[in-house]
Amino acid sequence: MDVKLLELLACPLTKGPLTWDPERSELVSRLARLAYPVRGGIPIMLPSEARTLTEES
Repeated sequence: MDVKLLELLACPLTKGPLTWDPERSELVSRLARLAYPVRGGIPIMLPSEARTLTEES
C-alpha cells in the first residue's frame, strides 16, 4: 500500500485513521472495528463490504 495514499484515506464512518494489514490486504479502522478490503490495489471503502473485527483479529 502506498504510504501517501494511506495518509489521505480515512474511515468513512469515524473519519479516523486507517492502518494497513498486508497479510489480509485490508485497511483497518480500530475505532470502527472494521477492516476494509483492498481488491486489485483498490480500497473498497464501503461499510457494507467491510469485515467486522473480533477480539482475535
